[in-house]
Amino acid sequence: MSASPMHWQWLSFNELNASDLYQILRLRQAVFAVEQNCVYQDCDNVDQQCWHLLGREPSSTAISAYLRVVPAGIKYREISIGRVVTAADARDKGYGRVLMQEGIKRVEQQWPDSAIRISAQAHLEHFYGSLNFTRVSEPYQEDGIPHIEMLRASTSIRSAQ
Repeated sequence: MSASPMHWQWLSFNELNASDLYQILRLRQAVFAVEQNCVYQDCDNVDQQCWHLLGREPSSTAISAYLRVVPAGIKYREISIGRVVTAADARDKGYGRVLMQEGIKRVEQQWPDSAIRISAQAHLEHFYGSLNFTRVSEPYQEDGIPHIEMLRASTSIRSAQ
């Protein structure tokens, strides 16, 4: 199923208003802590250094899709994308793919020719592989869920291949 149009906002932490921040934290908690039954420290003192991509359906004020972009040198040597999440009532509409494509586009615009590293839930390897991410680690446990690191080479490296 193809995704309907989304309204995107690309904001630094300081540009987030209180309502947006509340919705982001609520969505992340609903999916990662409650739905996936995963106890972990979501508020990790990294959000303040990140860029945040918020997606809303045109007729809604609720955030349907979200991710954060962590600048290079904070979590990994490379820029990383994380906290990729789609609201339960917005699933099966193709928003996950559109969200990642939009996030990659924003990274490439803001940091041209940068590689992107992710810590992906292992069962999503094929999905991220379809977005040009390559597995670069053995599986490991993160917060009780199997993960793998994946890397998307910079534009110049992918062009040379």
